[in-house]
Amino acid sequence: MVQAYILIQTEVGKASAVAEVISTIQGVLQAEDVTGPYDVIVRAQADTVDELGRMVVAKVQQVEGITRTLTCPVVHL
Repeated sequence: MVQAYILIQTEVGKASAVAEVISTIQGVLQAEDVTGPYDVIVRAQADTVDELGRMVVAKVQQVEGITRTLTCPVVHL
């Protein structure tokens, strides 16, 4: 199981709507709108890194209002 944080920048005023839509995507554990350099932070999981990448590119990045994403896989050191 691979987990990651996805940091999202949105168009002005779209953070809440983006978080709401993303929270319905399979594999998303949590999606919250926040303040700071990013507008939404998502915690997601998938069986493999490849599956996680497909989720981000095919589902998350297709949500209207997103301008940029940064995916940060969780590591256990």
